[in-house]
Amino acid sequence: MLSILMPAYNEASSIARNVCETVETMRALGIDFEILVIDDGSMDGTDVAAIDAMRACPEHVRLVRCTRNEGKGNALVCGAEYAKGEYVAFLDADMDLHPEHLAGFFDIMNARQADAVIGSKFHPGSIVDYPLERRIYSFFYFVLVRLMFGLPVRDTQTGIKLFRRAVLETVLPRLLVKRFAFDLELLANAHHFGYRIAEAPVKINFQRLGSRIRLDAVWNVFLDTLAIFYRMRILHYYDRMPATGNSKAGSQEVVVREFDTRPIETI
Repeated sequence: MLSILMPAYNEASSIARNVCETVETMRALGIDFEILVIDDGSMDGTDVAAIDAMRACPEHVRLVRCTRNEGKGNALVCGAEYAKGEYVAFLDADMDLHPEHLAGFFDIMNARQADAVIGSKFHPGSIVDYPLERRIYSFFYFVLVRLMFGLPVRDTQTGIKLFRRAVLETVLPRLLVKRFAFDLELLANAHHFGYRIAEAPVKINFQRLGSRIRLDAVWNVFLDTLAIFYRMRILHYYDRMPATGNSKAGSQEVVVREFDTRPIETI
């Protein structure tokens, strides 16, 4: 079974449509699946819109709502707490990357005997249509990551990834980054603990052509990256952390709605 974690922040206008498209895609692929929409403290009614998708596909869709916006990484960690599948996929809610990629990800996972397969904009087979600014940022970040961590991948940031459950059970309890460099901390630790990571080609149709990378976000990613290096190479923090226990990031309240007609359970 595959659990698809779809973090969403202020996606009310498109989340129901994108979730339903993901459901239809997975049905067509013949994959046993569930979709967990994780509302990362949205202010625009994203959770209400997601309930429409739950009503349409109650056997496949669930909602996890974080009461505060703590970042995509935190949302994914919270969502993983409720995933039931032996495989877990990360999929961005904006659908820049289509869920049909996941069929090829499983093929690569089996062929390469990989524990994780990640989308890569730098894969020779990728078709990428996104702003030059992001291309430049991605390239320099790849160089930095390779120098600091020796990570055998060219792209850590693309928003579609597939994991065997055991990888996340080992790695997620150790992570500290909630927002800016979560993907790097996750993959660096997966590699550090001996899991095999493979890259897959992707087709990206960047939906938000008007958006730009904020300089403060770039700076925060850089600071988080330095902190991960310090914890891994200097403090050996990740080696000292137990691989078991509650992996829910932070201490925030999380509300889980299986259906809108059921009582809201506060955890």
